[in-house]
Amino acid sequence: MYDYDLLTGFLGEWGPFQRLIFFLLSASIIPNGFNGLSAVFLAGTPEHQCRVPASANLSSQWLNASIPLEERDGRQVPSRCRRYRLDALRNFSALSLEPGRDVNLSQVETEKCLDGWEYSRDPYLSTIVSEWNLVCDNDWKSPLTTSLFFVGVLVGSFMSGLLSDKFGRKNVMFATMGVQTGFGFIQVFSTSWEMFSVLFLIVGMGQISNYVAAFVLGTEILGKSIRIIYCTLGVCIFYAFGYMLLPLCAYFIRDWRTLLLTLTLPGLLYVPLWWFIPESPRWLLAQGRIQEAEAIIQKAAKQNGVQAPAIIFDPIELEDLNSRDQQTNSILDLVRTRNIRSITIMSLILWMVISIGYFGLSLDTPNLHGDIYLNCFLSAVIEVPAYIISWLLLQNLPRRYSMAGVLFLGGCVLLFIQLVPSHLNAVSIILVMIGKFGITASFSMVYVYTAELYPTVVRNMGVGASSMASRIGSILSPYFVYLGAYDRFLPYILMGSLTVLTGILTLFLPESYGTSLPDTVDQMLRVKGIKYRNTSKIKRRSKNEEDPCSIHSLSLSAYNTVKLQKNTFVYPNPLISHLCPYGITY
Repeated sequence: MYDYDLLTGFLGEWGPFQRLIFFLLSASIIPNGFNGLSAVFLAGTPEHQCRVPASANLSSQWLNASIPLEERDGRQVPSRCRRYRLDALRNFSALSLEPGRDVNLSQVETEKCLDGWEYSRDPYLSTIVSEWNLVCDNDWKSPLTTSLFFVGVLVGSFMSGLLSDKFGRKNVMFATMGVQTGFGFIQVFSTSWEMFSVLFLIVGMGQISNYVAAFVLGTEILGKSIRIIYCTLGVCIFYAFGYMLLPLCAYFIRDWRTLLLTLTLPGLLYVPLWWFIPESPRWLLAQGRIQEAEAIIQKAAKQNGVQAPAIIFDPIELEDLNSRDQQTNSILDLVRTRNIRSITIMSLILWMVISIGYFGLSLDTPNLHGDIYLNCFLSAVIEVPAYIISWLLLQNLPRRYSMAGVLFLGGCVLLFIQLVPSHLNAVSIILVMIGKFGITASFSMVYVYTAELYPTVVRNMGVGASSMASRIGSILSPYFVYLGAYDRFLPYILMGSLTVLTGILTLFLPESYGTSLPDTVDQMLRVKGIKYRNTSKIKRRSKNEEDPCSIHSLSLSAYNTVKLQKNTFVYPNPLISHLCPYGITY
């Protein structure tokens, strides 16, 4: 088995080549930050009440009293979905009766908003909710719009894993960036909610595919020490920068069509990156394209000012290895054995719950007290220290305990929100931000953790499948927020409880801290914390058939090369290592 990191060690860890790849791939993530959560403002619900047409001929007193009051958040406010029957009000007005004195309003019948709604133009001038009346009986369409975006993200997560493992990380990354930008531009001209939602779904497919492909591409190109920085301070902080731009743009652009156009056009700026970002050499090697991989490494060496060996990768060894891998590697490898299956199942649950918490808290910012733009900006800013802390934890502490710690923090804080008195709104917002801090830190670390567990040949597939589970959580997250209409604390109770339980589950995952990035399925099985059991590749032998890897069948000279070290056989002889890759029985 070849060691990619060892063979390319002459490049160094942080030369001009690595710096260029680091910043270009990180910059490509910025649009994902403001596009992924744009529904907060595009689908925002302004204050509204039933429209009373001028043809009703009501006096000013009856016009002001035409909307019944209802209790909301402990206050009496005009109803959003009901009005008093206009026929009755018209008769009262014609008889010069006064509301409240001559007529008991509680006894007047009400009706739906038959003539539409009047929407407040603060804080939004227009949203898809106000344009297509996604309120009252149609209020289910608003969270569905966001869920459909995440359905597209779900499909994109699955497809991007398969496509980039087959066609390459770079090709899929730029193709999906084009999908995101192109269909986002068409979405600006939507003529109906149905058209907007279908296009939003397609944009979601491109949005996550671009993110996952860029993440894996950087993970496979950069060295071990820079890889963790890239996955936290690189990808994640640049995503947070994009997220910060969202409320800033929305504050100055209150019309949803203009805002969407502003958020879409920057995608065109990334076209020139095609000529600067290479394909993943690891993926090329896994595909048997050795010369292309060597050419990229040779060019990188030239950029770094170092001399590359004449032959970096042994073609015979790699071709033999790839021929065996190509016959067996598929998505079924993620569940082929008990150990891998356990990792996959736990990863899927972990990603789904973290996604529910992250997107649930992000989408809930309009429901917090105070200014929506400030709350959204704070929700984005809190991610920066979360990513820095996650980087420090990944650098110095085991993955399992780091993940469990931030999950416990985020989950417990969310459970405490219900205990805060109603008049301490600032304390509630602070607790929400601390909860967002913990869940965001776990979201950053789970990408690194998952990428370290899966090998190169199925890494994008593994990360894509986990990300697909994450999107199931994101699809559900708008409805967690929607539950707040029935009980203000119910979303926090549910998200907090699930997060704490997931923190406990994390403690059962294997540890990958301090290990090399695996390149094959066999190397994945040897990750620290997983008991390696070979159950599929050793053929059964008859009782009379001698085990070729038995210590008794080895020659005396070969036997002398076998050393016992901490109850584990180590064989420096390359021939024995090749013939008996699963160990020597005795």
